[in-house]
Amino acid sequence: MSALPLKSVFPNVSSLVYGCMGLGGGWNNNAICAADIQQTHEVIDTALQSHINYFDHADIYTFGKAETVFGQVLKQRPGLRDNMYLQTKCGIRFEDGKGPKRYDLSSAWITHSVEKSLTALNTDYIDVLLLHRPDPLMRVSEIADTFHQLKAAGKVRFLGVSNMQQHQMSALQRALNEPLVVNQIEMSLQKHAWVDEAVYAGNQDGKDINFTPGTLEYCHQHNVQLQAWGSLCQGIYTGVSTTEQSDAVQHTSQLVARLAAEYGVSPEAILLSWLMLHPSQIQPVIGTTNLERIKACAQVGVITLSREHWYALYVSAKGHELP
Repeated sequence: MSALPLKSVFPNVSSLVYGCMGLGGGWNNNAICAADIQQTHEVIDTALQSHINYFDHADIYTFGKAETVFGQVLKQRPGLRDNMYLQTKCGIRFEDGKGPKRYDLSSAWITHSVEKSLTALNTDYIDVLLLHRPDPLMRVSEIADTFHQLKAAGKVRFLGVSNMQQHQMSALQRALNEPLVVNQIEMSLQKHAWVDEAVYAGNQDGKDINFTPGTLEYCHQHNVQLQAWGSLCQGIYTGVSTTEQSDAVQHTSQLVARLAAEYGVSPEAILLSWLMLHPSQIQPVIGTTNLERIKACAQVGVITLSREHWYALYVSAKGHELP
């Protein structure tokens, strides 16, 4: 498996990212309690012990509580900060007295969000700041100037994006004086349009694929790290989800379990290995707060799927053979 593009700036970065969206006690207005803080201690320790040192946040996760509870742990144990990389996102604003749910990549909002995240996380700097969603009103020169100011002040080290396609990235990159380092998008065995885009090129059956052609190739060419959110498919293939399952999901779950037994690893490791075998050098984001499941994900480091098993999983998830 080839080295992650992020290793060019973070030489010892982990191949997995821990996504912190589940921390802080849930999407509610309840105050952070002692149990939430204890959970965060345990999650951080388990991730680090599993050689996962990259932590992904967003200013909106659990209405800001995810960053706050993480910051409380760092305040209690400041030495942890030297052993991890922190990434957070900005740009999504919930409905308020000024307007509906919206995206805001204005200079004022980016600066406000960074200052708020720094305070919540109890840190002096953010390793990577991601623009959470494309803002139709964004001005790339304004974003670039804001990032340059934040970097000069030592508050943000690198800039990346989330949920952007190659043309949006290219426009932003032209305004920047240094490379974007990350693009985090939804990629998984279940959400596989990013694979279909190449498979169905020029094929009528691919006319409804919702993925911008060339995005993977753009990221690879420009050394942008692809991160995959939703990488564990909400547990539908690993027995965690209890939602009603289609025949394709049931068949794929059985195949995942069979391969897990064959390779001697967890079902989660099979799903992550499927992503990581792709030459785009994908860095999966895992968001479970179950400590045993975090450890199960870390088993991905000991296996490499065969080409035949990769295709077997892909075809099974699709529910029909390839064209």
